[in-house]
Amino acid sequence: MLTSRSLSAAIAVLVTLAEVGPVAAQEFSPAVVFDMGGKFDKSFNEAAYAGAERFKKETGIAYREFEVTNEAQREQALRNMARRGSTIVVGIGFSQASGMEKVAKEFPNLKFAIVDAVVELPNVQSIVFKEHEGSFLVGMAAAMASKTGKVGFVGGMDIPLIRRFALGYEEGARYVNPKIEIFQNMTGTTPAAWNDPTRGGELARSQFDRGADVVYAAAGATGLGVLQAAKDKGRLAIGVDSNQNHIHPGTILTSMIKRVDLAVYETFKTAKEGIWKPGVRSLGVAEGGVGYSVDQYNRTLITADMEKRLQQARADIVAGKIKVTDYMAK
Repeated sequence: MLTSRSLSAAIAVLVTLAEVGPVAAQEFSPAVVFDMGGKFDKSFNEAAYAGAERFKKETGIAYREFEVTNEAQREQALRNMARRGSTIVVGIGFSQASGMEKVAKEFPNLKFAIVDAVVELPNVQSIVFKEHEGSFLVGMAAAMASKTGKVGFVGGMDIPLIRRFALGYEEGARYVNPKIEIFQNMTGTTPAAWNDPTRGGELARSQFDRGADVVYAAAGATGLGVLQAAKDKGRLAIGVDSNQNHIHPGTILTSMIKRVDLAVYETFKTAKEGIWKPGVRSLGVAEGGVGYSVDQYNRTLITADMEKRLQQARADIVAGKIKVTDYMAK
Protein backbone atom coordinates (compact mmCIF):
# COMPACT_ATOMS: atom_id res chain seq x y z
CA MET A 1 0.00 0.00 0.00
CA LEU A 2 1.37 3.39 -1.00
CA THR A 3 1.83 6.00 1.70
CA SER A 4 1.42 9.67 0.86
CA ARG A 5 5.19 10.03 1.05
CA SER A 6 5.88 7.09 -1.34
CA LEU A 7 3.12 8.32 -3.66
CA SER A 8 4.72 11.74 -3.78
CA ALA A 9 8.08 10.15 -4.50
CA ALA A 10 6.60 8.06 -7.31
CA ILE A 11 4.96 11.10 -8.85
CA ALA A 12 8.26 12.98 -8.62
CA VAL A 13 10.01 10.13 -10.45
CA LEU A 14 7.34 10.11 -13.16
CA VAL A 15 7.61 13.87 -13.59
CA THR A 16 11.38 13.60 -13.81
CA LEU A 17 11.11 10.85 -16.42
CA ALA A 18 8.61 12.90 -18.38
CA GLU A 19 11.00 15.83 -18.37
CA VAL A 20 14.13 13.81 -19.10
CA GLY A 21 12.56 11.54 -21.71
CA PRO A 22 12.29 14.07 -24.53
CA VAL A 23 15.66 15.55 -23.60
CA ALA A 24 17.34 12.16 -23.63
CA ALA A 25 15.69 11.42 -26.95
CA GLN A 26 16.30 14.97 -28.11
CA GLU A 27 15.50 15.11 -31.74
CA PHE A 28 18.42 15.42 -34.04
CA SER A 29 18.34 19.06 -35.07
CA PRO A 30 20.35 20.00 -38.17
CA ALA A 31 20.63 23.52 -39.54
CA VAL A 32 21.76 25.14 -42.77
CA VAL A 33 22.70 28.74 -43.50
CA PHE A 34 22.32 29.59 -47.19
CA ASP A 35 24.45 32.31 -48.72
CA MET A 36 23.70 35.33 -50.92
CA GLY A 37 21.45 34.54 -53.85
CA GLY A 38 18.97 32.57 -51.77
CA LYS A 39 17.94 28.95 -51.61
CA PHE A 40 15.96 29.22 -54.86
CA ASP A 41 18.80 30.54 -57.03
CA LYS A 42 18.40 27.44 -59.28
CA SER A 43 22.12 26.88 -58.80
CA PHE A 44 24.52 26.59 -55.85
CA ASN A 45 22.23 27.36 -52.90
CA GLU A 46 19.35 25.44 -54.42
CA ALA A 47 21.53 22.35 -54.66
CA ALA A 48 22.17 22.64 -50.91
CA TYR A 49 18.44 23.07 -50.33
CA ALA A 50 17.74 19.91 -52.36
CA GLY A 51 20.12 17.93 -50.15
CA ALA A 52 18.51 19.21 -46.96
CA GLU A 53 15.06 18.45 -48.34
CA ARG A 54 16.11 14.92 -49.29
CA PHE A 55 17.25 14.31 -45.71
CA LYS A 56 14.01 15.74 -44.36
CA LYS A 57 11.90 13.58 -46.70
CA GLU A 58 13.78 10.38 -45.88
CA THR A 59 13.93 10.85 -42.11
CA GLY A 60 10.97 13.06 -41.30
CA ILE A 61 13.36 15.34 -39.42
CA ALA A 62 12.95 19.06 -40.03
CA TYR A 63 15.93 21.36 -40.26
CA ARG A 64 16.48 24.98 -39.31
CA GLU A 65 17.44 27.36 -42.10
CA PHE A 66 18.40 30.94 -42.77
CA GLU A 67 18.97 32.82 -46.03
CA VAL A 68 21.71 35.43 -45.83
CA THR A 69 20.77 38.68 -47.59
CA ASN A 70 23.70 40.82 -46.50
CA GLU A 71 27.26 40.07 -45.44
CA ALA A 72 26.78 41.10 -41.81
CA GLN A 73 24.25 38.31 -41.25
CA ARG A 74 26.53 35.33 -41.83
CA GLU A 75 28.28 35.11 -38.47
CA GLN A 76 25.12 36.09 -36.58
CA ALA A 77 23.08 33.40 -38.34
CA LEU A 78 25.63 30.69 -37.58
CA ARG A 79 25.77 31.75 -33.93
CA ASN A 80 21.98 31.83 -33.63
CA MET A 81 21.74 28.29 -35.00
CA ALA A 82 24.34 27.13 -32.47
CA ARG A 83 22.62 28.91 -29.57
CA ARG A 84 19.33 27.24 -30.45
CA GLY A 85 20.96 23.86 -29.91
CA SER A 86 21.39 22.67 -33.47
CA THR A 87 23.24 19.34 -33.58
CA ILE A 88 25.12 20.27 -36.72
CA VAL A 89 25.27 23.60 -38.57
CA VAL A 90 26.16 23.68 -42.27
CA GLY A 91 27.33 26.94 -43.86
CA ILE A 92 26.94 27.20 -47.61
CA GLY A 93 29.69 29.10 -49.43
CA PHE A 94 33.28 30.20 -48.89
CA SER A 95 32.13 33.54 -47.47
CA GLN A 96 30.94 31.78 -44.31
CA ALA A 97 34.49 30.71 -43.40
CA SER A 98 35.50 33.56 -41.08
CA GLY A 99 32.17 33.52 -39.26
CA MET A 100 32.24 29.77 -38.87
CA GLU A 101 35.76 29.83 -37.50
CA LYS A 102 34.66 32.20 -34.73
CA VAL A 103 31.40 30.44 -33.93
CA ALA A 104 32.85 26.92 -34.02
CA LYS A 105 35.44 28.01 -31.44
CA GLU A 106 32.66 29.41 -29.24
CA PHE A 107 30.73 26.11 -29.41
CA PRO A 108 33.42 23.40 -29.37
CA ASN A 109 30.94 20.65 -28.53
CA LEU A 110 28.75 21.28 -31.58
CA LYS A 111 29.41 20.03 -35.09
CA PHE A 112 29.84 22.38 -38.03
CA ALA A 113 30.40 21.91 -41.75
CA ILE A 114 31.23 24.34 -44.53
CA VAL A 115 30.91 23.97 -48.28
CA ASP A 116 33.55 25.51 -50.56
CA ALA A 117 36.06 26.51 -47.89
CA VAL A 118 38.44 24.97 -45.39
CA VAL A 119 38.16 25.76 -41.69
CA GLU A 120 40.76 23.83 -39.73
CA LEU A 121 39.10 23.15 -36.39
CA PRO A 122 38.43 19.84 -34.61
CA ASN A 123 34.65 20.30 -34.79
CA VAL A 124 34.41 21.42 -38.44
CA GLN A 125 34.10 19.38 -41.62
CA SER A 126 35.21 21.23 -44.75
CA ILE A 127 33.70 20.06 -48.04
CA VAL A 128 35.42 21.23 -51.21
CA PHE A 129 35.00 20.23 -54.84
CA LYS A 130 37.29 19.74 -57.81
CA GLU A 131 35.32 22.14 -59.98
CA HIS A 132 38.14 22.21 -62.52
CA GLU A 133 37.53 18.55 -63.37
CA GLY A 134 33.81 19.01 -64.06
CA SER A 135 34.52 22.24 -65.93
CA PHE A 136 37.05 20.40 -68.12
CA LEU A 137 34.30 18.04 -69.26
CA VAL A 138 31.80 20.77 -70.10
CA GLY A 139 34.60 22.69 -71.83
CA MET A 140 35.05 19.65 -74.05
CA ALA A 141 31.31 19.61 -74.73
CA ALA A 142 31.37 23.31 -75.63
CA ALA A 143 34.21 22.85 -78.11
CA MET A 144 32.56 19.83 -79.69
CA ALA A 145 29.24 21.66 -80.08
CA SER A 146 30.72 24.95 -81.31
CA LYS A 147 30.41 25.71 -85.01
CA THR A 148 32.26 29.04 -84.86
CA GLY A 149 35.33 27.87 -82.96
CA LYS A 150 34.54 30.51 -80.32
CA VAL A 151 33.11 29.88 -76.85
CA GLY A 152 32.62 31.99 -73.74
CA PHE A 153 32.70 31.96 -69.95
CA VAL A 154 30.84 34.26 -67.56
CA GLY A 155 31.94 34.01 -63.94
CA GLY A 156 30.33 35.51 -60.87
CA MET A 157 32.54 37.14 -58.25
CA ASP A 158 36.15 37.35 -59.40
CA ILE A 159 37.78 35.03 -56.89
CA PRO A 160 40.20 32.09 -57.19
CA LEU A 161 37.35 29.59 -56.87
CA ILE A 162 35.67 30.90 -60.02
CA ARG A 163 39.03 31.14 -61.79
CA ARG A 164 39.27 27.41 -61.08
CA PHE A 165 36.05 26.85 -63.07
CA ALA A 166 37.33 29.06 -65.88
CA LEU A 167 40.72 27.38 -66.23
CA GLY A 168 39.24 23.88 -66.22
CA TYR A 169 36.75 24.95 -68.89
CA GLU A 170 39.52 26.45 -71.01
CA GLU A 171 41.67 23.32 -70.76
CA GLY A 172 38.73 21.10 -71.70
CA ALA A 173 37.87 23.21 -74.73
CA ARG A 174 41.50 23.26 -75.90
CA TYR A 175 41.75 19.50 -75.36
CA VAL A 176 39.19 19.17 -78.17
CA ASN A 177 40.27 22.15 -80.29
CA PRO A 178 43.70 23.66 -79.52
CA LYS A 179 42.89 26.67 -81.70
CA ILE A 180 39.55 27.52 -80.10
CA GLU A 181 38.98 31.14 -79.05
CA ILE A 182 37.66 31.64 -75.52
CA PHE A 183 36.07 34.85 -74.21
CA GLN A 184 35.99 35.35 -70.46
CA ASN A 185 34.27 37.89 -68.23
CA MET A 186 33.68 38.12 -64.50
CA THR A 187 30.54 39.84 -63.24
CA GLY A 188 32.07 41.78 -60.33
CA THR A 189 34.29 41.83 -57.28
CA THR A 190 31.67 41.87 -54.52
CA PRO A 191 29.06 39.28 -53.39
CA ALA A 192 26.46 41.18 -55.44
CA ALA A 193 28.03 39.48 -58.47
CA TRP A 194 26.17 36.29 -57.56
CA ASN A 195 22.74 37.82 -57.97
CA ASP A 196 22.79 40.06 -61.05
CA PRO A 197 21.11 38.26 -63.96
CA THR A 198 20.81 41.53 -65.91
CA ARG A 199 24.58 41.96 -65.93
CA GLY A 200 25.05 38.26 -66.68
CA GLY A 201 22.84 38.62 -69.73
CA GLU A 202 24.76 41.68 -70.92
CA LEU A 203 28.10 39.91 -70.67
CA ALA A 204 26.78 36.83 -72.48
CA ARG A 205 25.26 38.89 -75.30
CA SER A 206 28.60 40.66 -75.75
CA GLN A 207 30.34 37.30 -76.13
CA PHE A 208 27.67 36.04 -78.53
CA ASP A 209 28.06 39.23 -80.57
CA ARG A 210 31.77 38.49 -80.87
CA GLY A 211 31.04 35.09 -82.35
CA ALA A 212 30.75 32.74 -79.38
CA ASP A 213 28.03 30.17 -79.85
CA VAL A 214 28.35 28.42 -76.45
CA VAL A 215 28.74 30.27 -73.12
CA TYR A 216 29.35 28.63 -69.74
CA ALA A 217 27.94 30.45 -66.70
CA ALA A 218 29.54 29.91 -63.28
CA ALA A 219 27.85 32.76 -61.49
CA GLY A 220 25.04 31.60 -59.20
CA ALA A 221 21.75 33.41 -59.89
CA THR A 222 23.59 35.78 -62.26
CA GLY A 223 23.93 32.81 -64.59
CA LEU A 224 20.16 32.83 -65.18
CA GLY A 225 20.72 35.95 -67.29
CA VAL A 226 23.31 34.07 -69.33
CA LEU A 227 20.90 31.20 -69.95
CA GLN A 228 18.18 33.64 -71.00
CA ALA A 229 20.55 35.48 -73.36
CA ALA A 230 21.44 32.20 -75.05
CA LYS A 231 17.76 31.43 -75.58
CA ASP A 232 17.10 34.91 -76.95
CA LYS A 233 20.05 34.70 -79.34
CA GLY A 234 19.39 31.15 -80.46
CA ARG A 235 22.78 30.02 -79.09
CA LEU A 236 23.80 27.53 -76.43
CA ALA A 237 24.61 27.94 -72.74
CA ILE A 238 26.05 25.65 -70.08
CA GLY A 239 24.53 25.64 -66.61
CA VAL A 240 26.30 25.13 -63.30
CA ASP A 241 26.04 23.52 -59.85
CA SER A 242 22.46 22.23 -60.17
CA ASN A 243 21.16 20.54 -63.31
CA GLN A 244 19.79 23.58 -65.14
CA ASN A 245 18.97 21.82 -68.43
CA HIS A 246 15.23 22.15 -67.81
CA ILE A 247 15.25 25.94 -67.53
CA HIS A 248 15.41 26.45 -71.30
CA PRO A 249 15.13 23.02 -72.94
CA GLY A 250 17.04 22.76 -76.19
CA THR A 251 19.17 25.81 -75.38
CA ILE A 252 21.25 24.49 -72.49
CA LEU A 253 23.94 22.18 -73.88
CA THR A 254 24.60 20.62 -70.48
CA SER A 255 25.19 21.61 -66.86
CA MET A 256 28.32 21.19 -64.80
CA ILE A 257 26.90 19.33 -61.84
CA LYS A 258 28.44 20.09 -58.46
CA ARG A 259 26.92 17.79 -55.88
CA VAL A 260 26.37 20.26 -53.10
CA ASP A 261 23.09 18.42 -52.54
CA LEU A 262 24.98 15.21 -51.81
CA ALA A 263 27.40 17.05 -49.51
CA VAL A 264 24.60 18.50 -47.37
CA TYR A 265 22.58 15.28 -47.34
CA GLU A 266 25.57 13.15 -46.30
CA THR A 267 26.65 15.67 -43.67
CA PHE A 268 23.22 15.57 -42.02
CA LYS A 269 23.02 11.78 -42.39
CA THR A 270 26.44 10.97 -40.94
CA ALA A 271 25.88 13.36 -38.04
CA LYS A 272 22.57 11.69 -37.26
CA GLU A 273 24.14 8.22 -37.45
CA GLY A 274 27.05 9.20 -35.23
CA ILE A 275 29.72 8.58 -37.88
CA TRP A 276 30.37 12.21 -38.86
CA LYS A 277 34.03 13.21 -38.89
CA PRO A 278 35.79 16.58 -39.02
CA GLY A 279 38.47 17.34 -41.59
CA VAL A 280 38.53 17.98 -45.32
CA ARG A 281 36.42 16.11 -47.89
CA SER A 282 37.45 16.76 -51.48
CA LEU A 283 34.94 15.63 -54.09
CA GLY A 284 35.93 15.33 -57.74
CA VAL A 285 34.98 13.22 -60.74
CA ALA A 286 36.19 10.01 -59.08
CA GLU A 287 34.04 10.62 -56.00
CA GLY A 288 30.95 11.54 -58.02
CA GLY A 289 31.22 15.10 -56.74
CA VAL A 290 31.32 16.83 -60.12
CA GLY A 291 30.27 15.90 -63.64
CA TYR A 292 27.97 16.85 -66.49
CA SER A 293 24.28 16.23 -67.08
CA VAL A 294 22.47 14.48 -69.90
CA ASP A 295 18.69 14.14 -69.69
CA GLN A 296 15.53 14.54 -71.76
CA TYR A 297 16.05 18.30 -71.97
CA ASN A 298 19.43 18.20 -73.74
CA ARG A 299 19.48 14.68 -75.16
CA THR A 300 19.34 15.93 -78.74
CA LEU A 301 22.25 18.33 -78.17
CA ILE A 302 24.75 15.75 -76.89
CA THR A 303 25.44 13.32 -79.73
CA ALA A 304 26.52 9.72 -79.21
CA ASP A 305 30.03 10.61 -80.36
CA MET A 306 30.22 13.56 -77.97
CA GLU A 307 29.06 11.43 -75.07
CA LYS A 308 31.55 8.70 -75.93
CA ARG A 309 34.41 11.21 -75.85
CA LEU A 310 33.17 12.73 -72.60
CA GLN A 311 32.89 9.33 -70.94
CA GLN A 312 36.42 8.44 -72.05
CA ALA A 313 37.77 11.74 -70.73
CA ARG A 314 35.98 11.17 -67.44
CA ALA A 315 37.59 7.74 -67.14
CA ASP A 316 40.99 9.22 -68.03
CA ILE A 317 40.65 11.88 -65.31
CA VAL A 318 39.82 9.18 -62.76
CA ALA A 319 42.78 7.09 -63.95
CA GLY A 320 45.13 10.08 -63.84
CA LYS A 321 45.77 10.03 -67.58
CA ILE A 322 44.28 13.52 -67.88
CA LYS A 323 45.48 15.96 -65.24
CA VAL A 324 43.38 19.11 -65.08
CA THR A 325 45.16 22.15 -63.67
CA ASP A 326 43.75 23.38 -60.36
CA TYR A 327 43.95 27.19 -60.43
CA MET A 328 43.86 27.30 -56.64
CA ALA A 329 46.87 24.98 -56.35
CA LYS A 330 49.04 26.94 -58.78
